[in-house]
Amino acid sequence: MRYILSLYANAFTNLDRNVWILAFAMFVNRTGSMVLLFTSLYLTEELKFSLAHAGIAVSFYGAGSILGSFAGGWLTDRKNYFDVMVFSLLSSGLILPTILLTSNLILISGIIFLYAFCADMFRPAMSAGIALYSTAENRTRSIGLIRLAINLGFSLGPLIGGVVAFYFGYKPLMIIDGFTSVLTAVVVIRYVSRKAAGKKSEDQLPRSDSKSVYLDYKYLFFILMVAMYGVCFFQLFASIPQYLTRVWNYNEIEMSLVLILNGLIVVVVEMPLMTALQHKSKYFGFIVLGALCVPVSLTILISGNGWLPVVLLYTLVITFSEILAMPFMMNFTLSRPPVSRRGEYAALYSIAFGIANVGAPLAGLGIADKYGFNTMFVVLISLGIVNTIGFWILKTKLEPKKNKLNDEPINSKDELVGEEIN
Repeated sequence: MRYILSLYANAFTNLDRNVWILAFAMFVNRTGSMVLLFTSLYLTEELKFSLAHAGIAVSFYGAGSILGSFAGGWLTDRKNYFDVMVFSLLSSGLILPTILLTSNLILISGIIFLYAFCADMFRPAMSAGIALYSTAENRTRSIGLIRLAINLGFSLGPLIGGVVAFYFGYKPLMIIDGFTSVLTAVVVIRYVSRKAAGKKSEDQLPRSDSKSVYLDYKYLFFILMVAMYGVCFFQLFASIPQYLTRVWNYNEIEMSLVLILNGLIVVVVEMPLMTALQHKSKYFGFIVLGALCVPVSLTILISGNGWLPVVLLYTLVITFSEILAMPFMMNFTLSRPPVSRRGEYAALYSIAFGIANVGAPLAGLGIADKYGFNTMFVVLISLGIVNTIGFWILKTKLEPKKNKLNDEPINSKDELVGEEIN
């Protein structure tokens, strides 16, 4: 018990003040982002779109996310990332409520696209900020703090969203989400130093010999695996709510409680676990294990016939997938490039999840609409197994091998995981 308490205490020490401010900003923003969880239900229940049409509209979020992440990474490497964050938050907060002005599928898809484009410019910029305000020793914990804030907001958000949707409908959610984005921009403007955002220490200055991310083939394969992982994991938000609602008659509040459990487990477990693991230089094994949890969790869910304890077990396993995989994925993304390429690398990482946001509703809802949910689960479980194998291949390629004679790494420098490659 004393060891566990010390992990909690150490988890929050020696982190930069600006990381704490960004974490608080993310908490405010994610609390209002519950709208994304209920978008497909809004389209099917209130606007009476089919599952397939709702899946198409929601997939535009992923398309906007891809282009927005690319634009955010490009601007972050050339401009002050502080300005990119503020623009992203303000513009996305003003765009989203306009979705209430129309019931036309094309216009709704366009608004979702523009919202995602502006909103996801934020992610590469914030990633560059985390890299600047952290060290190699505390970077995993800094990432963990940001994720803790996201999941705290994501735990509170579904509860608010479920209650609002159940009693007042889905439209007020759009207003709340837009307001919280603007409020987050105010927090960033007021408390994050714009001057500090432009500072680089001497060891972070760009180097002329840094190569483009598009020539880093191992990283490109890693991005492909991240996108595949996201397609499977994001079914938690894309198709699983529809599965629980349509097949097992869960209402909005019951469905929200499942999502709240996901966030609460992350909040309680992730930071102390990351503190215990932060000194691990070989961490791709945790990513592999996290990827494996996805097909395992889907197998559990489809075997449970809607029984609540089984749904909760699914939530527990899929949450541990997130806890084990995502912090180390992001750590690898921030640690691999020189500072002059961090925006570029972070943009591709965000684009991977943008692709996943396109693929998740198209694969999940599209297959379910045409062939049924059972077929959907078979396809996703198979994809999850392939994804796990892919990460295992990366593990064998990226982690240093030991020389049997002197136990020294024999891989070249660019193959080390967890090292700064500057």
